[in-house]
Amino acid sequence: MDFGAVRARAQSPPGLRLGPGAEFDVIRAMVGDDTELPADVIVGPGDDCAVLESGDSPWAVTVDMSIEGVHFRRAWLEPYEIGWRSAVAALSDLAAVAAEPVALLVSLALSREDARAGTGPALQKGIAEAGASVGARIVGGDIACSPGPLTLDLVAIGRVRRPVLRDGGYPADELWVTGTLGGAGAAVAAWESGCKPSAAHRQAFARPEPRVKEAQWLAGTGRVRALIDISDGLAGDAGHIAAASGCRALLSEALVPVAEGVEGVAGGVAEAPLFAVSAGEDYELCLAAEAGALEPLREEFQARFQVPLTRVGRLDKGEGVVLEREGIGTISLAGGFSHFEGERG
Repeated sequence: MDFGAVRARAQSPPGLRLGPGAEFDVIRAMVGDDTELPADVIVGPGDDCAVLESGDSPWAVTVDMSIEGVHFRRAWLEPYEIGWRSAVAALSDLAAVAAEPVALLVSLALSREDARAGTGPALQKGIAEAGASVGARIVGGDIACSPGPLTLDLVAIGRVRRPVLRDGGYPADELWVTGTLGGAGAAVAAWESGCKPSAAHRQAFARPEPRVKEAQWLAGTGRVRALIDISDGLAGDAGHIAAASGCRALLSEALVPVAEGVEGVAGGVAEAPLFAVSAGEDYELCLAAEAGALEPLREEFQARFQVPLTRVGRLDKGEGVVLEREGIGTISLAGGFSHFEGERG
C-alpha cells in the first residue's frame, strides 16, 4: 500500500474535517491547524484510529472512555456488561478502519466501595471476554482509587495493512450500513422514561457486537471507499464521512433499517426512522462505495455474518447531512449524540 498517499490524505487540507457539533468544535479547537505528523505516523487526529508505521502491517491505536452517568448507569447494567460494552466501544474504532484487534490496555478509576464489592474483577471479565471474541487480549493497564464516578479508559491496538479511512468518498457514492439501528437508543429512551426496555433493546445496549470481522471482509473486497463505526448515531457518523470526503450525505428515510420495536419508543412508525438515525450506541458500520459496487455482495455478506447490509443513501456535492422523507421532503440533520450538547446517562 502507498502509505505516503494515506499520510498525505490524513494531513491535508489543514484542520480536522469532522462533522458539525459542539463536541467536534471542542476537538477542532484543541488540535488546531497543526496537521504535520511525525515520520512514523501514517494517520493522526481526525479518524477513528491513529495508524503507526511498522513495516508491511502498521499498528492502529485508539482510546475510548466510558463514564458512569454519561455512557451508562449502574441501575441499567451489571458490572460485567459495563466492562463488555466499554471494550466494544474501543474495539469498534478498530473495526472502523478495518483493523485486526490484537491487544487492550485497561485503566479503571474505582471507589473503595467498588474495590470491596469486587466490581473491578467483574468489569475486567467483561472487557476480557469482549476482547477475546475478536482476538484481542488485555496486556496491561492502570487502576486508581477515586470518589467517583466509575470510569473506564481503554486503549485498543490492532494490525491494519490497508486502513480504510473516512475521507475516501466521492459524490454519487452509495452509503451502506450493517445491522439495524435504534435498538440501543430505544433501551436508553425506555429507561429514561421510567420504563423497562424490551429484552432485545436491552441486549442491543448492554451487549453490542464489534463488527470487526465484517469490516475486514468488506474492506477485503476492495469496494469500500470510506468507513466509520456508528457510535453517535448514523446522522452524526455519516456526517463525518461526508465532511472528511468533502461531500453531503443524503439519507433516505424509506431505506433506514430500523430495529424491531423502535416505533414503540419513537412516537410511532412514522417517527421511527428519524429516531433510528439520531440515536447512538449501535456500533454498526457505515461505509461509502461506488454506486452498484456492493449490491452483488449483499447476499453473500448476510449469509456469512447473519447481519443485514443495507443501502441507506448516497453522497452528493455540498455539505452536511439531509434526510429525505417520503411525502414531506428533506430535512437537515444536525448530527448524533454530542458530549457538549447533552448527556446519555
